[in-house]
Amino acid sequence: MREDTVTARDGTRLHIRIDGPEDAPTVAFANSLGTDMRLWDDVLSLLEGYRFVRFDKRGHGRSDVPKPPYSMGTLVADAEAVLDHLGITGCTFVGLSIGGMIAQGLAVKRPDLVARLVLSNTAAKIGDATLWDTRIDAVLRDGMEPIADAVMERWFGRDFRATPGLALWRARFCETPPDGYAGCCAAIRGTDFYTPTSGLRLPTLAIAGSEDGATPPDLVRETAGLIPGARFEIIRRAGHLPCVENPAEYAALLRSFL
Repeated sequence: MREDTVTARDGTRLHIRIDGPEDAPTVAFANSLGTDMRLWDDVLSLLEGYRFVRFDKRGHGRSDVPKPPYSMGTLVADAEAVLDHLGITGCTFVGLSIGGMIAQGLAVKRPDLVARLVLSNTAAKIGDATLWDTRIDAVLRDGMEPIADAVMERWFGRDFRATPGLALWRARFCETPPDGYAGCCAAIRGTDFYTPTSGLRLPTLAIAGSEDGATPPDLVRETAGLIPGARFEIIRRAGHLPCVENPAEYAALLRSFL
């Protein structure tokens, strides 16, 4: 394992981590809104034989927190900078939620970087301007705590919400800097990838959670349908973060795809 810092084109410093053999095929991960690279810990512990690259989006984890708003183009360029810094081409790119939007944008912009795509709990377009404007106003005014319970309802299925693990992820959500969260909300608000994603032609796995309140299965299925030959899978009794709720099944899906 090694950690590093990549400087984005606007000077923002991005925290990255690399695990696994340097000469193994690369799998890169982009996490969801309100989480950092620890989102993937349990899944990665169940996979071997690959080089894993993770990074904290701007405004999240140990990366810098520029003032909002951010654009999706900037977030895609950040992912591009990470892979270019490491000299990676032809990787498998796994993105969850906003990470899946970043994955779509990166695959369109830089097909040399992405050979396979995993779109988890995401869509070509998520929500509408009113939803995101309300969320941005709330966190910039009052912080993360007041919206945390509602987010947990969307993030996790009923079974997981009854476990002690809920408190850990709620606390991690509340650690997210409001500026970083609001900045990424603005990026989602401004993104509609229906047309560019429909032009993608690469092996794709789409994963949904049956109890996902943020990107319901039908929305994920619709996005998968934009890419000819894409495989669609549902993890039952899981919400928006199935890699946390059922890492064994999630890892099995990745393993079979890889």
